[in-house]
Amino acid sequence: MTTFDVRSADLRVLNSLTKYPSIPTYHELDPRNGGLLPAATSFPDEAIATEKVDGTNSRLIMLPDGTYLIGSREELLYAQGDLIGNPALGIVEQLKPVAERLADAHDGVLRVFFLELYGGKVGGAARQYTKDPARFGWGLFDVLELAAWEAPLAWPAERIPAWRESGGQPFAGEEELAALASKADLALTPRLFRVPGAELPAAIEDMLALLRSSLPATRVALDGDLEGRPEGIVFRSATRTVIAKARFQDYERTLKRRR
Repeated sequence: MTTFDVRSADLRVLNSLTKYPSIPTYHELDPRNGGLLPAATSFPDEAIATEKVDGTNSRLIMLPDGTYLIGSREELLYAQGDLIGNPALGIVEQLKPVAERLADAHDGVLRVFFLELYGGKVGGAARQYTKDPARFGWGLFDVLELAAWEAPLAWPAERIPAWRESGGQPFAGEEELAALASKADLALTPRLFRVPGAELPAAIEDMLALLRSSLPATRVALDGDLEGRPEGIVFRSATRTVIAKARFQDYERTLKRRR
């Protein structure tokens, strides 16, 4: 029998433990001007390319006591049973039915489903996916599992950011992620291709060419006749130990400055 109780848990610690870490850029960012530098991420094995959807990072946190929390990237917005939820970006309204469904089949592991909510009125890129402000979509892009949650929940809050940003969170690898998505009946963000890591472009110009050839338009448009501009690609190793993002705007801005 679990001893976890969301009402007695330190929600500040729980929020920090389950936040999504920052994803490094495939080519290193220049801190002086935000441009890209020649140094590129190394993938020792296979790299899996997925579409980076331009929406808002959302969390469905399944707790060991059978309840759930819904959060944005930074904040907890709703706890199961609340009369009032934070309406920010429509996250709670859109994802509460999904959380309810997942909670019904939850197995007691502290598990976080990370979804990108897009469309509707979610940011300036919403129009790349739909012309209807009432239409939303979402895609699962990562799952975090903290089976041994007791010790981390007792950590001081100040310890967690460094642990999180240095890869301490145990994310599901690609095969496990696919199995969890299937079991939860959640669509993954689009898988584009797999390639040996050594074959990924080293030059900035070549990476932009790869972006343009492999993702000329978003694959998750909510309007059938819409060919929206995609944000970019996320590259992951099969074990999820290496991850990096390549965004169109970073490469286009860098090359424009060079010219």
